[in-house]
Amino acid sequence: MRAPLLSAALVAVILSSAALAQTPGQMPPTAVTTLVLEAKPQPVINELPGRISATRVSEVRPRVSGILIERVFEQGSVVAAGDVLYRIDAKPFEVKVQAAEAALAKAQATLANAEVGLKRQLALREKNVAAQAELDSAETVVLQAKADVALAEASLAEARLNLEYTEVRAPISGTIGRALVTEGALVSSSGEYLALIQQLDPVYADFTQSTTELFRLRRALADGTLVAATPGEATVRLFFDDGTEYGHKGALLFSEAAVDESTGQVTLRGEFPNPEGDLLPGLYVRVRIEQAVRQDALVIPQKAVLRDTAGNATVYVVAEGNKAEPRAVRLGPTVDSGWIVEEGLNPGDVVVIEGAQKLFPGADVAPEAKAE
Repeated sequence: MRAPLLSAALVAVILSSAALAQTPGQMPPTAVTTLVLEAKPQPVINELPGRISATRVSEVRPRVSGILIERVFEQGSVVAAGDVLYRIDAKPFEVKVQAAEAALAKAQATLANAEVGLKRQLALREKNVAAQAELDSAETVVLQAKADVALAEASLAEARLNLEYTEVRAPISGTIGRALVTEGALVSSSGEYLALIQQLDPVYADFTQSTTELFRLRRALADGTLVAATPGEATVRLFFDDGTEYGHKGALLFSEAAVDESTGQVTLRGEFPNPEGDLLPGLYVRVRIEQAVRQDALVIPQKAVLRDTAGNATVYVVAEGNKAEPRAVRLGPTVDSGWIVEEGLNPGDVVVIEGAQKLFPGADVAPEAKAE
């Protein structure tokens, strides 16, 4: 009875081994997520280092010399153009105004007397009583008196202007820094400035680009690979040191015509609104700028790319019969969470996005819902 049982067990083992030997060729297809490549216009975006600077900077300087008696502004506050910031002792200038007013009154009295004398000479001349020389002399005296009046009026205007300048006003609107002088100091129109005002809304972001990158971009524009972005429409985005994006987009203003000899960099400038005051002069930032557009770009997600030990990039595409086919690709710049493909893929290729790590050349695949 044992022999038949052993024979049956032996047959079962042999059949099981045969089934296992056939399993690799009969594995179910691997489920993968795919993407059908489509050529679309894609902006070429570069990330460049930069620093924030004020759009306008003005030094507050006195226009007259004197003793400072009052500081009006609060340090670090926002001031408007024309606001009084300092007051210089005005008494010496008030005295000069009074002296100028007196000199003008004297000149006007002299002119009035000269005009009376001229009228007298005209009347006598009509009666042939006075000589022509006396009339000419009277006319000259009037002209001199009028010149003296004009000079006195100019002196009075200057004195009043200097009196007005004893109130040191803000030349521009912006944020004023710390006071560099205190009350009681002697200030001079030819001396150091009293405070600094910076206009911080909007602000500039000055960033640099290497000449190598710039020339590569220009060559691509020249051969038609890329199309130039309109300067007035180029979008500039700003990122802080911790990677967070600034909430307002900027605009590209210009590119310097000269190259910095010490660094080999070209300077560019963007303008950003700063209503909350988050951007301060000297702040280090990173700027992403759209400099051109690739008309027929193929973009694949970064997770679709596999790399070998040498760093070469490969992706799997779904070939005929739902077979996995590896493709070596040359990748260009990154776009958000994807890569621009320079070589190796064509429009219409079905690229495996998820599940590529489980594949091998010729593996059967079951494409699922395509990623968008």
